[in-house]
Amino acid sequence: MELEVLKQNGDSSGAKVKLPDDIFGVDPNENAVYLTVKAQNANARQGTASTKTRSMVSGGGRKPFKQKGRGAARAGTIRSPLWVGGGRAFGPHPRDYRMKLPGKVKSLARKSAFSDKAKNDKIKIIEDFKLKQPKTKEVFSILKSLGLDKQKILLLLSNYDADVLLAGRNIPKLEIRVARTESTYDLLNCDIVLIQQSAVDKLAGATKE
Repeated sequence: MELEVLKQNGDSSGAKVKLPDDIFGVDPNENAVYLTVKAQNANARQGTASTKTRSMVSGGGRKPFKQKGRGAARAGTIRSPLWVGGGRAFGPHPRDYRMKLPGKVKSLARKSAFSDKAKNDKIKIIEDFKLKQPKTKEVFSILKSLGLDKQKILLLLSNYDADVLLAGRNIPKLEIRVARTESTYDLLNCDIVLIQQSAVDKLAGATKE
């Protein structure tokens, strides 16, 4: 698949770039994508939620009132989950939610996400992404010139650029990643993947290692 390369002002540069088929031309595997996103979300959980069972609640050592004669339901302790302030029945306790997946499954999921975007014309290539000053309005101006100011964008850079990261982090619908650090969830959670031209080779190199 070949895509035209756009300038920062939205015009065509006249050049075209070929997207590697082993990343952008595979048959999407929905199960691999599902498992990878599920694992990513699970691994992000702290797992620190904790409640007290009836054995952990303080007090309740004596019977709160006599067994008969009050007309109330019998009770042996104020720790019962039926009582306000009592222990929690089947409440959450600290646990490890981490999931492990084979590297090939995660790689297939990432390629599937890229291929799905390519199949639906959701990938654009930009010649370069350089700012005169690290200002948010400059980044927004570039996105507007490309007609992407109202869509959720994932921008993939070839290398770390502090100016672009600082200027773009205040735009709600823009996520910026260095190529090969993007996750499957990042790719699914955007409308358009905007790739710096020099980052395409970096993405292609990931399959050769």
